[in-house]
This record gives sequence, C-alpha cells and structure tokens, in this order.
Amino acid sequence: MKIAKVDIYGIRLPLHEPFIVSYDRYDDMPVILVKIELADGTVGWGEAVPDQHVTGETHHSVMQILEHELAPLLKGLSPFQIELIHKKMNKKILGNPTAKAAIDCALYDLMGKITGQPVYQLIGGKAHDFLVMPQVISIKSPGEMAEDARRIVGEGFRNVKIKVGTDAETDIERIRAVRNAIPKEVNLRVDANQGWDRISAVTVIEKTKDCLVDWYEQPVLAADILSMQEIRRVSHAKVMIDEGIHGTGDLLNVIQNRSADMVNIKLMKTGGIYPALAMASMAEAAGLPCQVGSMVESAVGTMAGAHLSIARDIIQSNELVGPFMFSKDVASVSFDGDVLRFPELPGLGVEVNEEIVKELMEVHITV
Repeated sequence: MKIAKVDIYGIRLPLHEPFIVSYDRYDDMPVILVKIELADGTVGWGEAVPDQHVTGETHHSVMQILEHELAPLLKGLSPFQIELIHKKMNKKILGNPTAKAAIDCALYDLMGKITGQPVYQLIGGKAHDFLVMPQVISIKSPGEMAEDARRIVGEGFRNVKIKVGTDAETDIERIRAVRNAIPKEVNLRVDANQGWDRISAVTVIEKTKDCLVDWYEQPVLAADILSMQEIRRVSHAKVMIDEGIHGTGDLLNVIQNRSADMVNIKLMKTGGIYPALAMASMAEAAGLPCQVGSMVESAVGTMAGAHLSIARDIIQSNELVGPFMFSKDVASVSFDGDVLRFPELPGLGVEVNEEIVKELMEVHITV
C-alpha cells in the first residue's frame, strides 16, 4: 500500500455559460486533476481548482507546486499516513491549500478503495440522510437573473443562490427581482464575494429586509473582519464568512471577534478534507453552522465535498454546483431532482473517464 507514482493533469472544463462573480469572469474552468497510484496499481483521484483572488494560487502555480514540491514527498508513503503527509506538505511550503487539497482528496479516495468503504464512513458516517443541492446564478441584469431563477425553481430546486457585488443599487434590484420571481418557500441566499464596502453592505441588507434572504455571504473584503462584525451587529439576517477564512487560525479570529453567524468551508481553501474536519469541529464548538462551498469543481471535487458534508452534523448546507454548470465533466454525479445520490462505490465514488481527461488535457506530468 505504498505510493509509487503521481500523475498531474491540467485540463479546462467547458461551462454551459460564462460564470461571473464580483471579481472575475470565467468562460471555462481551469482544473488540475491528480491521480495517485499505489505499487499494486490502485489509484485515487483528487482535484485542485485554484482561485487567485482567494488563495493567491493560479492554474500554473498549482501545477508547478505539485510537480516540484508536493508530489515528490509522497513516494513510499501509505495513503493512510494523512497526518504525516499534511505535516510534510506544510513544512515544505507555506499556504498553497488548493494544491494540497488535490493530494488530500486523492489520499481519501485511496483509503476508501483499500478498505472498500465510501469516504464518509471513514470520517464519521452519515450525519444526514441526504444532501439537497442549490443552484447558483452568476451576475447578470436583474431581469436575466429573475428569469434564471424561475427556470431553476421550475426544474425542482428549492434553494437559489445569487451572485452580486457590483454596485449597491443594482444589487438591490437583482435581489428584489429574483425574490419576486420565486415562491416564498424557496430559499434565497446572496453572495457578494467581497464586492461591497461596509456602508454598501449595510444599505443593501437593510433595503432588502423584506426579501426573505437566508443569509448574506462575504459582503466585504476577506481581511476586513471588523466590518464583518459591524455588519453582523446590525443585520436582520445571518452573515456568512467565506473568503475571510482559510484555516483554523482565521476561524479562531472570527469566533473571538464574533464576526459571522455561519462559515463557508471550501476544500480548496482549507487544504482538503483532513484540515476541513478540524475547521468543522472548531465551528461546532463555537456554535457556528457551516456550509461546504465549491470553487466550481468537477465530479471529483464535488464528491469530495459531498462526503465531508454528509458526515458532519454542523455542516447544514452546501454549494456543490459544479456538475450543473459544466457541459462536459470527467465523471458523472447523479441527482434525484435537487438531491445528490451517493453511489454504492468505495472511496469518493467517482469513476473518472480518462478518455475525457485526455481530450480536455493541456498538460500531463508524471512524478
């Protein structure tokens, strides 16, 4: 059960339509897949989807870090040595959580395949009976976003999240247009992706008080914890922190300053499932409900997040929307309406189509 080889694939996944948030536009999604192979031929898959606005990593930097710094550390180790491997990675290079997450998820995939168990069984078992998926609407005109919302609800989705964060007045129009387009029983979440300042955030939240927003996510810049605290103090709705926390140190700061009501845990920010479990436990101790978010990941990263989500009671929502957004993916994820179906397979439960990987591949490196 020793690691013998690591393959790194740089690919681009095509989107049904451009994905637009406050800080960037994505016409396709640059993704890095990692395949770790044991001496007996067993393979595990992991994924990195870097966002330079969040972790400072790019597609090219993650490829380089994986090839030259992290993958060489794995040779001869067992995938079950997850604590040691994370310690080695953190000693080798500071930060770079997205690169580390790709390795972490591949290790969990291997552990599940070796034991014949789905990953959620290795990290606590099912804490929830099922996972309900939302749909996410990227930034468009208020009318276009309302039309998207109507379509999404018509397809059976019970949770709608909208991206905003350009200017306050237009964002107010967007929120109102979407709320008016969907039934009151459909949950609405709003994500500014750091797009507002403190005054704008307070203004938008106050002027959309009647729109029944479940929570407002990351209204201000990631490092502005004090503004988050002030916004939370006057907000009628919950305030979620996302880009402002990457690890347990950040989360401790948020807890001490009472700067959020909820926490968005993303594997690409934390460095994978193993450190994400520590964050979930810390949040639970502080009474902060969690969401597992996504950098718009393929079926590989999506299922890694799903296993984490279903295994922790404190994780009460998710945003694992990648499979809905891609016109072609490297593996399939099954849904019953807006409910994710966990396959009866060990590991992450994904069967990667390596022919599609080759078709979409720009770079392939073997270490």
